[in-house]
Amino acid sequence: MPKDWYEWHDLYKTEPRLQQRLEIVREFIGYSLNASPDGAIRIVSVCAGDGRDLLGTLENHPRRNDVHARLVELNPQLVERGRATIESLGLAKQIEFINGDAAIANNYVGAVPADIVIACGVFGNLTEAELNRLLDNLSFLSKPGAFVIWTRGHSNGIPYSENVRKVLSTSGSAEVNFKITATGDMGVGLHRYFGESLPQPKEQQLFVFSGVPSKAR
Repeated sequence: MPKDWYEWHDLYKTEPRLQQRLEIVREFIGYSLNASPDGAIRIVSVCAGDGRDLLGTLENHPRRNDVHARLVELNPQLVERGRATIESLGLAKQIEFINGDAAIANNYVGAVPADIVIACGVFGNLTEAELNRLLDNLSFLSKPGAFVIWTRGHSNGIPYSENVRKVLSTSGSAEVNFKITATGDMGVGLHRYFGESLPQPKEQQLFVFSGVPSKAR
């Protein structure tokens, strides 16, 4: 079992459900880029890991030069790997990788409201109350019409993603797409946020992350 999040990311090499989830997330990011208006596209990624979802999509995407992104991740090894990928793609002037707590609003100042918000691998590591708190803070992270890409795993036969879909549908968002991995236990959603956009967060701490890598599988 992985002891930290850097080690956890090595599971992408062996676990079909993570590989399938990543493929769907990249598909949804690509769709969001294509559907965004002409001009600059502002993106933020919450608990970004090493950024493989966004960076892997941008590698050959025709709108890569329109993207200005901020990725926020606490694990320094993952940030280092992500920054190396950004350099290799020639996107260092457009994408910044913040080594910091993704739950703190100050880490997004200057990068929000965003056109695309990526919150993948996050929701399953929050209590129900903290999940609702983060979804409520989409009003700070997202501009009206922003695309929100998220994931939620299923376990013990419980489709936890259904709760996320319901909450989003009643909080100013409309579902664009939703897919389950072929393994049947990972949900990936794409919503558009049509609520208001707040210039300041309702509170400095957007959520409390309580997950541990040894239980994240």
